[in-house]
Amino acid sequence: MNHWTVAQKLNPPHLLAKSPLTTYAVSSAQGVLVLAIGSREATWNGVEIHLGFAPEMIDDDVFLHGLDLQKNLEPLLCEPPLTFGTNRVIVIDPGHGGRANPGTHSVLDGRLEKEFTLDTALRLKPLLEANGWKVFLTRTTDVDFANSNRVTFATAHHADLFISLHFNATDDRSQQTRGIETYCITPTGLPSSKKRSDYPDPPSAVWPNNAFDAQNLRLAVKLHSALIRATGLDDRGVCRVRYMTVVRGQNCPAVLIENGYLSNPTEAKRIENPDYRQKLAAAIAAALK
Repeated sequence: MNHWTVAQKLNPPHLLAKSPLTTYAVSSAQGVLVLAIGSREATWNGVEIHLGFAPEMIDDDVFLHGLDLQKNLEPLLCEPPLTFGTNRVIVIDPGHGGRANPGTHSVLDGRLEKEFTLDTALRLKPLLEANGWKVFLTRTTDVDFANSNRVTFATAHHADLFISLHFNATDDRSQQTRGIETYCITPTGLPSSKKRSDYPDPPSAVWPNNAFDAQNLRLAVKLHSALIRATGLDDRGVCRVRYMTVVRGQNCPAVLIENGYLSNPTEAKRIENPDYRQKLAAAIAAALK
C-alpha cells in the first residue's frame, strides 16, 4: 500500500494499534479511513464500511486487493466531495406497497413497513424541493409497484439520484438486532458484504448500476453518516450487495436505506413516532443540500 499512497500523493498508512487487531489509518483532505489487518470491516470518518477482501501484512507493508483500492479507497480518499448539479432530479422510492407487498411489520402492534416508508417519503419530498431538487416518488399511495417498474420509473424521469427507503426486520428471537444500514451495489469482481441464499452473488456480474460504483459509495456514506448523527442509532454500516433488484438496474447513483428495525421493540417505538420519521427526512435532505 506504500506504493499506492505515494502514487496518490498521500501519506503512508499510520499505525494506530497492535491489539486486538493491527490497525492502520490512511488520510487525505477528504477524511480518514481506518482498517485492520485480517478484517473486512473498516471505517470512513467514523462510519462503518466493508472492504471486499481483508488487508494483509506482507514484508512490513499493508497490502489491499487492487479492486479495494480502486473501488473503495480511491472514491473516498482521492476524489473530491460529492456535489450535485443545477438540473437536479431525484427519485424517492417508498419501499413496498399494496396488499401483496406490505413489507415487514412492527413487533409492537403489527403496523406495516409500507406505511412508514411512504410517510417518510412524503415528509422528505418538500424538504428536498426546498433545496432545489425536482422530486418524483415511485408511489404516493398504498399501491404495489414491481421493483422492475421502479427502475423503469427512475429512468423515464431522467433521475440523477435514486433513494429507496425501507425499515428492517430480523427473525432474531431476542429482538435485540438494531441500527441503520445503507446499501449500494457490489462492484464487479468483489464479493458482497452480505449474501442471500436465493441469489448466488456471482462476482463477475455486471449490472447497469455498476457504472456508478464510485458515486454510489460516496452517496451511501454521505447519507449514512447524516442518519447516524441525526438519530443516534447503531451504525450497521454501508454494505455492498447484488441481490437488490431495485438498485442494481438503476442508471444513476442509487442507494437503499434500512432506517431501523421494526423487529426491535425500542426502535419500532421510535419508527412509529412521526417525529422520528421527520428526523430521518430532515437528515437525508440536509445531506443532499
